[in-house]
Amino acid sequence: PGEELRTGFTMQMIDEFRHSTIQMNLKKWYMENYIDPAGFDITEEAFGKCYATTIGRQFAEGFITGDTMTAACMYLTVVAETAFTNTLFVAMPSEAARNGDYALPTVFLSVQSDESRHIGNGHSLLMAALKEPENHLLLERDLRYAFWQNHAIVDAAIGTFIEYGTTNRDKNKESYAEMWHRWIYEDYYRTYMLPLEKYGIKVHHDDVQAAWERITKKNYVHKVGQFFAVGWPVNFWRIEAQTDKDFEWFEHKYPGWYAEFGDFWKWYAKLSHKGEKVLLFNSDVGYVYPHRCWSCLVPCLIREDMVVGEIDGQLHTFAHELDKWTATVAFADEYQGRPTPAMGRFSGKREWETLYDGWDLADAIKDLNFVRSDGKTLVPQPHMRFDDKEMWTLDDVRGNKLGSPLNALRAMSPADREKHLAEYRAGFTINPCN
Repeated sequence: PGEELRTGFTMQMIDEFRHSTIQMNLKKWYMENYIDPAGFDITEEAFGKCYATTIGRQFAEGFITGDTMTAACMYLTVVAETAFTNTLFVAMPSEAARNGDYALPTVFLSVQSDESRHIGNGHSLLMAALKEPENHLLLERDLRYAFWQNHAIVDAAIGTFIEYGTTNRDKNKESYAEMWHRWIYEDYYRTYMLPLEKYGIKVHHDDVQAAWERITKKNYVHKVGQFFAVGWPVNFWRIEAQTDKDFEWFEHKYPGWYAEFGDFWKWYAKLSHKGEKVLLFNSDVGYVYPHRCWSCLVPCLIREDMVVGEIDGQLHTFAHELDKWTATVAFADEYQGRPTPAMGRFSGKREWETLYDGWDLADAIKDLNFVRSDGKTLVPQPHMRFDDKEMWTLDDVRGNKLGSPLNALRAMSPADREKHLAEYRAGFTINPCN
């Protein structure tokens, strides 16, 4: 890049230092002022190893590892910062303000004001790369991978936080699906991605439509919210049950929601009391623990879309055919005859369930360091009740054995594996909660 672009990216680096600093200060403010600071104090340690936030780690690693053009330009500036930061740095502050938190909007909107510069950096570098026709094939690959990976991870996390982390149920406000259509489908896809075709870049329109349908027809965000709640003991925050008021709002915004998710949240509320059997291990509920996607690390929650594949002789599970394409094609050493030695790799200790396969739940929580200073009370709690008598401890979760669906799948015979996959793709039904 020329000196102008170098200057732009240097300023972006300085922006990111500022963003990190003010967000750490925000976390400090929460630790000092929130009624229950547990969790805020261990975020830096906990983020990379939590049952849920390892998904966020995968998002961050996507723009700091691998090929520079793929990671820093296409994944980060052209897709993440151009398409998806509105949902993070605009929608989340808006929801925080609706819930009486004005500190988060002060910080996040300050961050978002810098994103326009970062968007400009990405677009400028993209336009420079487009001048050389030999770049078009790899730019198409990068755009396809980056859009799908951002959708899979950002929509999972931010959609869940916005829809399930609020007590404001104003029916006139936009749902996450409505915001997604406005910011990502209309603003990004139609006004940013489509014009790239005139420069010779193939845009995969079906991918955008598939992402939209996962949110609106296949309940992607709601299934992620359900998954986060199921694993509450191995997160490092509190997750409260949804109420009748929430049910009414969800049904208004997502017709049919109650029939699929209503009983689950009733079970969650019922089993949130100390002394109940942990929901994750309670067969009365009917929830079937999911396989996890090796590519995006979000579980294979839209079960009919789950696929399997091999990498270096090892079987892996993927949430969607595009996730499999990412790991087996886009990240290969060669792409359609072009050597791509600098691409990132999905490797190492990434899949949470395999790390704690066979562990007692209480021992896993201790290993994660999700225990309060008394040495027994859990950092995570399945409710927002602050009476000490209501707080779950290690003794309340001991005796439950964690397992790895992936290890179990690998150990099956081919016939048993096919039977299991067919049953998995057929889904499950939550039992009525009386």
